[in-house]
Amino acid sequence: MQATEGADGAEKFMMLRVLIAALAMTASACSGLIDEFPTTPDPVITTETFTGTVNVNGSATHSVFTGATGSVVATLTSLGENPPSKVGFSMGTLGITGICNIVLRKDDAVVNTALTGTLNNLQGSLCVSVYDTGALAGSTDYTFTVSHP
Repeated sequence: MQATEGADGAEKFMMLRVLIAALAMTASACSGLIDEFPTTPDPVITTETFTGTVNVNGSATHSVFTGATGSVVATLTSLGENPPSKVGFSMGTLGITGICNIVLRKDDAVVNTALTGTLNNLQGSLCVSVYDTGALAGSTDYTFTVSHP
């Protein structure tokens, strides 16, 4: 915007104030729009419980399907009425051939042992296993939970 040659200082100042006010209103309108952009919500954490029996020299594997990235925690919550001194406990990714590719393992797991990992893919198939490491004298019932996004 240009002032005419005949405009005095007061008119130029008034025009400048109008221009600044218009720019300020435009800038404030833009900042309000930024607040309206959608945000990614925190994933809902699901806790699943798995039970079964592991035999001497055996193992039992369960599949877990996730829908988002984030922390995954598998916790061994029970080893029956007469718990063995230890069992194996592992967590990994489930391959397309159905094979569990172990990522985390603890060969001397006891009740309350937890395995914690981070899932970096948007969704995935995980596997959690309980297995004998030579300490079982007979079949042992187990329970574990898996918390995941």
